[in-house]
Amino acid sequence: MSIYARRRARLMAQMTPGAVALVPTALEVRRNSDCNYPFRHNSYFYYLTGFAEPSSILVLVAASAAGPARSILFCRAKNPEREIWDGHRHGPEGARASFGFDEAYPVDALDAHVTALLAHAPALYTLTGASSALDPQFDAQVKIWLHNAPAVACDLRAALDEMRVFKDDAEQALMRRAAGISCQAHARAMRQTRPGMREYEIEAELLHEFRRNGAQYPAYPSIVAAGANACVLHYSANDALANEGDLVLIDAGCELDGYASDITRTYPVNGRFSGPQKTLYELVLAAQQAALHTIKPGQPYSAFHEAAVRVLAQGMLELGLLDPNLCGSLEDVIANHSYRQFYMHGSGHWLGMDVHDVGLYRASAEPGAASRPLQAGMMLTVEPGIYVRPAPGVPEQFWHIGIRIEDDVQVCADGHAIISCAAPKSVRAIEEWMRT
Repeated sequence: MSIYARRRARLMAQMTPGAVALVPTALEVRRNSDCNYPFRHNSYFYYLTGFAEPSSILVLVAASAAGPARSILFCRAKNPEREIWDGHRHGPEGARASFGFDEAYPVDALDAHVTALLAHAPALYTLTGASSALDPQFDAQVKIWLHNAPAVACDLRAALDEMRVFKDDAEQALMRRAAGISCQAHARAMRQTRPGMREYEIEAELLHEFRRNGAQYPAYPSIVAAGANACVLHYSANDALANEGDLVLIDAGCELDGYASDITRTYPVNGRFSGPQKTLYELVLAAQQAALHTIKPGQPYSAFHEAAVRVLAQGMLELGLLDPNLCGSLEDVIANHSYRQFYMHGSGHWLGMDVHDVGLYRASAEPGAASRPLQAGMMLTVEPGIYVRPAPGVPEQFWHIGIRIEDDVQVCADGHAIISCAAPKSVRAIEEWMRT
């Protein structure tokens, strides 16, 4: 719990002296009748508390001349009857003792305590814009508190986002474990795949390995896309047949103790790449290698996408996917974005508690700011791809081929580390793995 206490202390040190901050967790969401969806905490809240119960709010009071900094938790009271139905509750006293808060109270007492705290507070920090998605009633209550107090409204997200961009040792260790579990899942799915299986049967192999190794959930809805379905970037049906001669694209990762992994592998259903499949696969793999080569401290975040695009665009020209008579030179293809016919997304994103984690991609929030330099402790994905739909002038041998290769990468002091390298990736490694 000392990790969470240090994070709270760092955050309060950035607040106006005497200011108050409110960080709610997520709501329980009704699925139907009297059944809820599985509860998943709000990432900001969990980042500061490690507390996974619903109906909880963290209140922070920054140090001032009037007193030291304080962290206060408001949570569900102990209730033996509800615990029979729903399981253990820490209750305020248990939460204070186990999670290291200075104070803890029943959530029903929140209004009275916050009203008193704000009576002389210079500022009230909240997750402006984000909390609305969590609880509109909470937002309405915040407006009442502000109306009846001298506090100025401030956004807490900028400071928290910047903290979350850099992963400490404990976070890095969790993310390596999550990536390792996901690598095992991809390898298992790859080995179990046979022509005639449904995509959901392959997905079941992923889910089995996630849960068997202690991961609580998928980090996002798994994509298992066979054949032409791989050309749909966020394909979600996962119910088609994986046929002889198809490639299958799996974009899937587990969440372990609040931290996501995000890995994509593409492989032949029958265990053998055809000539056109191998050609496009090795182009995407070369693009990923070029992107990875740029990842080290001091390089701009944008550099790895630019490197991937250059390799992919050159390959599109050489393979006849793009006609130089119509699209021009390599520089023209990049400048006029002709490559987007076959590669229309970015080459990666931050990774952490959220699969698309928070944090600026530029040096500042100002319009037109330069791409921010990479620094040790950042975690990101690198995921170039190519998606070929039928179109006039596009060689038919490449139609309906969709390929993406994605790895989880840690920026280190001396370069980078690929933390998802255990999942087979080269043509040779994939074909050998699927033969055994």
